[in-house]
Amino acid sequence: MSNNSLNPLYFQFTVFTDQGPLRYLSFCLCLVTYMIIICSNAVIILSVCVEKSLHQPMYIFICCLSVNSLYGSAAFFPRFLMDILSDTHFISRPFCFIQIYVIYTYLTFELTILTVMAYDRFVAICQPLHYHSKMSFRTVIQLLIFAVLYPVFALGLCLYLAVRLPLCGNKVHRVFCSNWSVVRLSCVDTTANSIIGRILAVATIFIPLTFVLYTYLRILLVCRRSSSEFRGKALQTCLPHIVTFVTFCFSVLCELSLSRLEVDEVDPFVIVVLCLEFLIIPPLNNPLVYGLILPQIREVIYRCLKIYRKIPAV
Repeated sequence: MSNNSLNPLYFQFTVFTDQGPLRYLSFCLCLVTYMIIICSNAVIILSVCVEKSLHQPMYIFICCLSVNSLYGSAAFFPRFLMDILSDTHFISRPFCFIQIYVIYTYLTFELTILTVMAYDRFVAICQPLHYHSKMSFRTVIQLLIFAVLYPVFALGLCLYLAVRLPLCGNKVHRVFCSNWSVVRLSCVDTTANSIIGRILAVATIFIPLTFVLYTYLRILLVCRRSSSEFRGKALQTCLPHIVTFVTFCFSVLCELSLSRLEVDEVDPFVIVVLCLEFLIIPPLNNPLVYGLILPQIREVIYRCLKIYRKIPAV
């Protein structure tokens, strides 16, 4: 067997079908979706950066979520839009692995940031007298550094194990490159990849999930013993995080389910929906939830819109 057959220079996405003239409609819908993701998240980022009253831990974390949404979307949408209009759907080996790394670090960044946000809400509600000492600017920076560095190194290990595998095929049954879809093409035993992948999945998904559930259990116990006014304020600050976290967990569940399915036997439409879910819903959901539910951000956005309307046209 030749070296190129063991290390294909290109991968082929096999899920795309010939849509005929409908491809232009699909392209326009996806382009509009991408523009909405960019604009809505940019509004959240600018609001937090410009408004000094929002220079607080909770809003800094929200800003980081929006930055991460732009980061993950940039790894998927430009390439996906090209594939919709193209008759061939090949991706080079280096770019495929880059896409894997960016998309999966985006996913892990989201989980680590949401976990840090749960800790922030826990301290704010359960230990309010110690909030400013425990959530100082230095602590916020340290938490964000951890939230970034852990995915960088953990996913770097997964990528290294995938890159070194000799591959006997180049057909990827997805609309983007994913780690498991490439590992399944291996000519050799992938037990090590599977074991390390499961360990990292537990550390990356289930430990944060357990921690978030624990923090909200503690918050719930504190709210039960508090006044209705306190419960209302606690709900107002926690509800966006709960909605965001539940939505993202559902998205991750879709991705994990797809990774374990025999994709050759699954309807291509189902594969596309499950692929797109965690790359579209959270980036759209986050700015919508935080921009509409949190009055502090909503007021800043309304104020900026009023100023923009008063600017005379040139």
